[in-house]
Amino acid sequence: MTLYLDNAATSFPKPPSVYEAVRHALTEVGASPGRASHRHARLASSMVGAAREKVASFLGIGDADRVIFTKNATESINIVLKGWLKRGDRVLISAMEHNSVVRPLKRLSEIGVSTEIVPCSGSGAIDVDELRRRLESRPRLMAMTHASNVNGALLPAEAVAQMCSEFGVPLLLDAAQTAGVQAIRADKWRLAMLACSAHKGLLGPPGVGVLFIRSGLDVEPLLEGGTGSRSEDAIQPEICPDRYESGTPNLPGIAGLAAGIDYILSSGLETIRDHELGLAVRLEEQLRAIPGITVISPEVRGTATVSFTMAGINPADAGHLLDEGYDIAVRTGLHCAPLAHRTFGTFPEGTVRVSPGYATTAADMERLAEAIRDLALLRRR
Repeated sequence: MTLYLDNAATSFPKPPSVYEAVRHALTEVGASPGRASHRHARLASSMVGAAREKVASFLGIGDADRVIFTKNATESINIVLKGWLKRGDRVLISAMEHNSVVRPLKRLSEIGVSTEIVPCSGSGAIDVDELRRRLESRPRLMAMTHASNVNGALLPAEAVAQMCSEFGVPLLLDAAQTAGVQAIRADKWRLAMLACSAHKGLLGPPGVGVLFIRSGLDVEPLLEGGTGSRSEDAIQPEICPDRYESGTPNLPGIAGLAAGIDYILSSGLETIRDHELGLAVRLEEQLRAIPGITVISPEVRGTATVSFTMAGINPADAGHLLDEGYDIAVRTGLHCAPLAHRTFGTFPEGTVRVSPGYATTAADMERLAEAIRDLALLRRR
């Protein structure tokens, strides 16, 4: 049986209740929310509204209308970057950022938006003194991941948000890796914007993202179209979330997201987090004992993602051997985060990335460690 250890990309398997919620939405509801007055449409609207309230509560957002459903974290980030930044603006990002931030900013550089990278240490810790110095010149935006998708390094979101608030600089927090793993309190932390996906730590299906935009921030929508509201008007509605939710929403995905959050709440976020982090810490200990293995360890671990290299074996080859020879699924390469790999000194080959999930067991991790020991022995022969 395949041992799936790529939960930092997409969590799998999902809780049974998530599959059931998706099935129910597809086979027993089916209608488009907010698009008609018949019973099925009303039920669909009620499901979306309840899910919005659930997400808001889970992420510490007081006004559920500020929760916007998108198709993934990448779309959420693009909405903010392309709807907030204008010609001549300057934006700060950390050296841990994913290409979902880097590539839109590269495109925006064509219209005169400039990007500055705040350095991070070789373990992924952001230089907060350098960040403060750069905030003094009042950039238009700070965009930062909550945790590295390469090695699980936790960045101090609350402290950075407070610092940005001091200088009047909005913070966009990319919580793709931490939502469902770390407690997030958007209002308490004074976050301006937050983006995440359903399909990772929130244990939902793919195809749904979440975007929070604090009231008072005029972010232009990325798309215009039908919203089910003010249909007589050719101009996009100004009210949130309608302003950003054009087109038919992904009802099955949203239902699955709500079920994923319910599972986390019933199991206990801290229980899930401690289980996953415990697996990661134990794996790091085992890997360090294997000759030729270099672990890219974080100073502060926020997720269970573990990255390593093997002397004499390219990460891509190691991943292929684990898949074909041991039926173990891991991620290899640059993980869409070349900035982080340059910081870690693992560019351009990248690393082998292991990311256990809520359903991974200690026995699973021992199976992985034994396979890596075998590969290391083969290399030395």
